[in-house]
Amino acid sequence: MWPPTLDEVQVDLRSRGDTEEFAVDEEQLQQVLNAAVAFVERVHAGAFNFDNESGADVPDVPDDIRLGTIRLARRWHERRRSPDGLVDMGELGSSRIPAFDPDIERLLRIGRFAPPVVA
Repeated sequence: MWPPTLDEVQVDLRSRGDTEEFAVDEEQLQQVLNAAVAFVERVHAGAFNFDNESGADVPDVPDDIRLGTIRLARRWHERRRSPDGLVDMGELGSSRIPAFDPDIERLLRIGRFAPPVVA
């Protein structure tokens, strides 16, 4: 069933042990999830049954796209704390956060994992 829910994103945050992150503003997290869903629908327009129509000519949204959308929303939510790409790690100093995640790109079939396009 499409789209992923706010509860699924919260479960994903909890599974990572982010108890502090779990106490976030649900409205803010929903906004990030809505943006991730819109991005995935735009990138894969016409490829999957995003409208959940029975008897559609395109396949239902697969589990990897669904999980990738949840993880993308979580990543965007976490990056709000590090707009400059750095996160403070206390005594360990700062750490750079890469602008992309190859696992999410693989799940969503984007970036270098996108299928070839014939123009």
